[in-house]
Amino acid sequence: MTRNAFARPPEHDFLWNQLVELPYFRALLRAVESRFYQELPIVEPVLDLGSGDGSFAAHTFSRPLDVGLDPWAAPLWESRARRAHKLLIQAEGARLPFADCAFRTVVSNSVLEHIPDLEPVLAECFRVLRPGGYLLFCSPSDHFTDWLIGAKVAGDAYRRWFNRISRHYHCDGPSAWRARLERAGFTVERMWYYFSPRALRALEVGHYLGLPNLLWKKITGRWVVFPSARNPVLRLLYRLLRPLYDEPRPEAGAYLFGVARKGE
Repeated sequence: MTRNAFARPPEHDFLWNQLVELPYFRALLRAVESRFYQELPIVEPVLDLGSGDGSFAAHTFSRPLDVGLDPWAAPLWESRARRAHKLLIQAEGARLPFADCAFRTVVSNSVLEHIPDLEPVLAECFRVLRPGGYLLFCSPSDHFTDWLIGAKVAGDAYRRWFNRISRHYHCDGPSAWRARLERAGFTVERMWYYFSPRALRALEVGHYLGLPNLLWKKITGRWVVFPSARNPVLRLLYRLLRPLYDEPRPEAGAYLFGVARKGE
């Protein structure tokens, strides 16, 4: 696939640019995902389904997407300052306020796993896409809890708890996603795993080490205390995380990325 009009320059460093704004574990995951979009078929108009605070779109794409949609007002308010979308709308994914065939691309990054009833949402994505349009999404996979450190001590109880604090309703493999998407009318063109066991454990530990970030966010509205290249902690984190950011796609990973298409 050729580079899309929203792609960043090839030399863009997604890891550092997200590390200065987000807790390290979230920055690592989002940076890996950001890189995937650079070679995907993103054609405007684009709907960002579950756009949140706009951070991901701002870091991933070279120019604003057409519409950012989220069910919550607070992240949309925060998103305004980032200007990562031309238009922001508060609405539910199961009731999209758009005409049939309004978009050529729907992006939904790490969103669908948080929605209990996915069928109406996928049906709406299919409806608002033009024939030939793409749904690009990612989600925790069927391996998400396989390599957790805490599971070695507390077993399935820890796995269930970790999914609960992550607000995950769906952690499925390729076959489950293919069946779900095909029922909605999509053809799945590509799927791949990403995030190795080592990367997952870095993410798991980050949930605990990131508690100071959460406190700082509540006090100041920012995740990172000193977001600068002069911050020695950020420089150390960058050196530690860079090998995980650069690792090849694993045969089985904690997350799954999908490219689905609406037929002509």
